[in-house]
Amino acid sequence: MRMEMPSNTPIALLKEVDGSRVLPIWIGAVEATAIAYVTQGVVPPRPMTHDLIKNLLAAFDVDLVEVRIADLIDGVFYASLIFSNGVEVSARPSDALALALRSEVPITAAPDVLEQAGVEMAEEAEAEDEVQQFRAFLDEISPEDFQ
Repeated sequence: MRMEMPSNTPIALLKEVDGSRVLPIWIGAVEATAIAYVTQGVVPPRPMTHDLIKNLLAAFDVDLVEVRIADLIDGVFYASLIFSNGVEVSARPSDALALALRSEVPITAAPDVLEQAGVEMAEEAEAEDEVQQFRAFLDEISPEDFQ
């Protein structure tokens, strides 16, 4: 996660496994918080929406097996949730990422999406600065901010 300055807009950065590119996906503050919670090991007192979805899948004995950033149309990313029963469901990338992290499944991107929107990784010092800015943002928000 990073914060785009000066707008303070959260960006999820998906790093290429065998390369130096990242796929930047702009997301909302609520979704960024849901992603940050899971990456930082924060367990909310009540299940968040993505926790509920994960619990529902378990209740119906269906596993999420992959999240794929499937398309980029007119600057908008589209994701697919791929389930163990062969079903694919379209989803917003931010929700798909939050669910993938909770379910510990691979996050992939279609090659053409990575070709269109992948960018070379920024310098490490710049990346660390943005991580610190995002952490400061998270320290300032509370669940009441989203009501």
